[in-house]
Amino acid sequence: MGLFGNFILIFIGLCGFLGVRVYKQNFGPLPKPDLDAAAYWGPGDKATYKEDTTVHPFKISFSAEVISKLKTKLEDLPEYHPPLEGVNFEYGFNSNHLKQVIKYWKDGYLSKWDLRQAYLNKYPHFKTKIQGLDIHFIHVKPTKASGKPVLPILLMHGWPGSIVEFYSLIEKLQKNEDYDFQMVIPSLPGYGFSQASAKTGLGPAEVAVIMRNLMVRLGYQKFYVQGGDWGSLIGSNLITLFPENCLGYHSNMCAARPPTFAIKTFIASLHPSYFIPEQYVDFFYPFWSKVAFILEESGYMHIQCTKPDTIGTTLTGNPVGLAAYILEKFSTWTNSEFRNLPDGGLSKRFTMDAMLDNVMIYYLTNSITTSQRLYSEAFTYKQMGLNLDRVPTPVPTGCARFKHDLAQTFDWILKDKYPNLVHSTYHPDGGHFAAMEVPDVMYKDLMDFIKKVQNAGKTKPNNEL
Repeated sequence: MGLFGNFILIFIGLCGFLGVRVYKQNFGPLPKPDLDAAAYWGPGDKATYKEDTTVHPFKISFSAEVISKLKTKLEDLPEYHPPLEGVNFEYGFNSNHLKQVIKYWKDGYLSKWDLRQAYLNKYPHFKTKIQGLDIHFIHVKPTKASGKPVLPILLMHGWPGSIVEFYSLIEKLQKNEDYDFQMVIPSLPGYGFSQASAKTGLGPAEVAVIMRNLMVRLGYQKFYVQGGDWGSLIGSNLITLFPENCLGYHSNMCAARPPTFAIKTFIASLHPSYFIPEQYVDFFYPFWSKVAFILEESGYMHIQCTKPDTIGTTLTGNPVGLAAYILEKFSTWTNSEFRNLPDGGLSKRFTMDAMLDNVMIYYLTNSITTSQRLYSEAFTYKQMGLNLDRVPTPVPTGCARFKHDLAQTFDWILKDKYPNLVHSTYHPDGGHFAAMEVPDVMYKDLMDFIKKVQNAGKTKPNNEL
């Protein structure tokens, strides 16, 4: 071959070696990190803390005085700036519609607060101490043995949602003919009735540890996980860190971002129908219009990632501002086209009572600031340095895509993170709050996934209550 030929072979071999090395360092899978499962997040010194593992019944209860004070605040309204001519929700929450929301909140919703509070207490609520924090959760179990397989499931909300997102889904799961579900629906730390961290560093990975510890505390060594928004990321982290505890993971916002994300997204853009079922290409492309939408909708995130306490202060004790800030997301994140409607399309998917139930949880628990801190903790160098999207998980995974959600990820990318992706669906309607918007569709998708996993013989369900 000669000297030149040998040189070429050596050069090719060296390039191959370096290429493999670069791939492994920057793109290859990583082992899961070890997180402290007993990290302390409460106030003061951990040395003086002794965890009380008791599970206490809890009831949502606010006095007539608290509700009266809120009504007084809603009567003392600011001078609204009228919307620009011809503008609906394109500039944010339309002040004309906001007046209607506040009027109903004051004169309609609060006049029947006893009924709404009873509705919120419809399912059994509890609290328990986990790693220094009072964690609130709903726990729904079958009342008697039926002979059906018993499946524990953890359902997790996100921001600006709450436990009320799952009320319709809970009811449907209770009536399931094939399985008896033992449902745990927690308020995330710093959300609603769950205590906020007193320490920095409680990001989605650390919340996943708390959620796993909660399930083990309740006696569930193996369980299903379902989540959207933060619930999706926390759920993904949970099955990554504790695959031995997870029967399966179902998400309505599969948003894994492995290192191959940008490369594969670009390659797929050259011929999308080769990588994505042709009828669903518009879930992902045209790419730049999707990016533009994210940029339009993510201003809140940048503020909450960098200055959560500042924006939180402006909303604390300010029910009108809080309602506008939260409900505007329920408009645009349900369907971006709803920005063009006078009421933001809110009445198309939600009842006013359901939306105000959610706002009331944030207002009455004074949790808007602490809920927003999760954004700041999620984007620290330490949190991102965990590289959890580079840690594949063997847990059976299901992805339900709703067309109008904020972001979508196709299977070719997801399989880098979820090699056991056994369920992948596309729904032509529905958005970010799927369990609340289209509960029938969400329920069916979740059940289809669970049946696939159960029928595959990958789990051995417990038949004991």
